Amino acid sequence: MADVKVKKESTDPVDIENRIKELCAQFPHGITDLVIQNDMPHVEPQQRAMAINRLLSVGQLDLLRNSNGLLYRMKDNQSTSKMKGSDNQEKLVYQVIEDAGNKGIWSRDIRFKSNLPLTEINKILKNLESKKLIKAVKSVAASKKKVYMLYNLQPDRSVTGGAWYSDQDFESEFVEVLNQQCFKFLQSKAEAARDSKQSPMVQRNSSFATSHEVWKYISELGISKVDLSMEDIETILNTLIFDGKVEMTIIAAKEGTVGSVDGQMKLYRGVNPIIQPTGLVKTPCGLCPVFDDCHEGGEISPSNCIYMSEWLDF
Repeated sequence: MADVKVKKESTDPVDIENRIKELCAQFPHGITDLVIQNDMPHVEPQQRAMAINRLLSVGQLDLLRNSNGLLYRMKDNQSTSKMKGSDNQEKLVYQVIEDAGNKGIWSRDIRFKSNLPLTEINKILKNLESKKLIKAVKSVAASKKKVYMLYNLQPDRSVTGGAWYSDQDFESEFVEVLNQQCFKFLQSKAEAARDSKQSPMVQRNSSFATSHEVWKYISELGISKVDLSMEDIETILNTLIFDGKVEMTIIAAKEGTVGSVDGQMKLYRGVNPIIQPTGLVKTPCGLCPVFDDCHEGGEISPSNCIYMSEWLDF
């Protein structure tokens, strides 16, 4: 009967450290002590702890904290060079901010994830800011709060508000200009289709424009100081749809077609109401829900109607 050889797990400190690094490479988001224990059941807890502490001390591992406890993760070489000379608490805060990406993280959440006192966190944040490793960015979601992210990151649209905000102020005039110009472009396309004297169906089809065509027109006008994306233009076009000035349809498109997404393309065209509203409907009285109760001398009367006053001022 042949002897069955059982491979004995190495207890050499270097081998344990290398195996921990291999596990971290397999699980980039981090591993728990339980993962290490299950992978090396014959290694004594003290030996595992010594290997982990050595990897932490030489800057090859990051120590993180989540709802399930502690996590160990391979340290990025670039981050290692940036954080050279920092203590473990500062490294932990930097790692938490790095994990938040370009959406940033509030100091309250940094405190929760790092389990450090708020006074210590504020001190670390100021130190990291002075080294230009992180930056504080005001969020449109909460004007009195700042989120922290790595210094070289471009903040996400959810933080800055995108093209419609400047220093947290909504640029209503800019949006209105874009609204008018987008509608003007679609109107001119519809007029050109009518002037073509082709069949009604051909005229209708040729009056549509893709969001890419509208985006190109707006970009060539040069009215925006910021680079507008297709998504920005579609947001403006959606406001025109809600106003009843534009309609949208979706068609199938070949893969790679400019302006198409997942084999589909959005088309827009300017529309006019079938019949113009009468003069009475244009006045506040034409749409007033308490019209029947309105009379001179009553609680509701034309002489004290704020809607009528606003309409006459306009």
